[in-house]
Amino acid sequence: MGGIGAAQDGVSAMTGRSPWGSGGNDGGSDDGASEGGEPAGNGDAPEPEGKADKEERRGPRNPWLPSGDTPPPRRSAGIEDIFRNRDQRRPGGGGSGGPGKGGGFPNIPRRPDGKSWIPLGVGVAVAALLAMSSFHMLGPKEQGVVTTLGKYSRTIDSGVSMTLPWPIEQVQTADVRSFTVDMIPDNDNEKLMLTSDKSLVDLSYLVRWNIKDLKNYTFRLADPQETVREVAEAAMRASIAQITLNDALSGSGRAKVEQDVRERMQRILDGYRAGVSIQGVEIKKADPPAKTKGAFDQVNVAQQESERDRSEARAWAQQVIARAQGDASAFDKVYEQYKLAPEVTKRRMYYETMERVIRDNDTVVAEKGVTPYLPLSEMKRRAQPAPGTATDPGATVTAPAPQGNQ
Repeated sequence: MGGIGAAQDGVSAMTGRSPWGSGGNDGGSDDGASEGGEPAGNGDAPEPEGKADKEERRGPRNPWLPSGDTPPPRRSAGIEDIFRNRDQRRPGGGGSGGPGKGGGFPNIPRRPDGKSWIPLGVGVAVAALLAMSSFHMLGPKEQGVVTTLGKYSRTIDSGVSMTLPWPIEQVQTADVRSFTVDMIPDNDNEKLMLTSDKSLVDLSYLVRWNIKDLKNYTFRLADPQETVREVAEAAMRASIAQITLNDALSGSGRAKVEQDVRERMQRILDGYRAGVSIQGVEIKKADPPAKTKGAFDQVNVAQQESERDRSEARAWAQQVIARAQGDASAFDKVYEQYKLAPEVTKRRMYYETMERVIRDNDTVVAEKGVTPYLPLSEMKRRAQPAPGTATDPGATVTAPAPQGNQ
């Protein structure tokens, strides 16, 4: 403690005041009190001090306070003073609030009556928003459902329509004239269905539908598109269960199934009051299950081969029948001539028969007492041209017919 007191006495002797400052007096005096609280002198009046002495007694100037000829009363700097002086030291001078004053936002112009433009701008923006929410332009294929405070009010058609501003009335629009096409299934997975003969068939089909009542479509069903897909699958399974596998795989049975599924779907959706119109159902693929496809292919090949054989047999039978009918007709004609002249007809038939027999034989035995045989082969050979010669440039040389036993 003795050392601290000696240091304080030394500082007091050099500056003529307490080392802890004046405590806030403007004149820089320390009230003539020393560290111990005793008068500085022995009761004598203090001598007048000059300006230099006053500056000396005031001590170092606070760097956070503004400079001037007459410094303000000395006190500790507050947070407001620190930020105020910092703004004043920026390039351009001055605090915030105007252009060129070193920061902040520029002053917003005032109206002639001195009021701000902000309330008027906000009012104009709100009025424009309300006006825009009151007019609605719908396309040629669209309709809109108007709800008043969340409750259905009416349905508006295409064109320009006007409603109360939002949020009093709201409009939900939808395309009611374009067709929606759903492919079932929507991927490459199998969709197996059971036929009437307890067989499985893999089906892939599409459904075309559109909206016929926008009010029911919007408020009756939570998910209209998913409902249509589920109804389509239920109707298809019910229709496939009434036909055999061959009818399901063949093209002849598909048309009936498609028509039945469309009518069944429309009845179910009308019962739901779904507001949906089914335009058509088309089966894209009807195949046996993938695991049994090889066996089905072999069966199909065997059926095709059997059908081909039956077709060939039917064709041959028709040819035989036609030939028999031709022979019978020729015989009838000959018989008609025979009834008119029996002897002539017999002789003519005899000659025609002998002509066919002799034409195919080389040796013919004649009647007894004339000649033992007729050398037909020799006669044919003489009638034919010699080998290597041709009477006609375009004629073909043929070899002589073989001779039979004489």
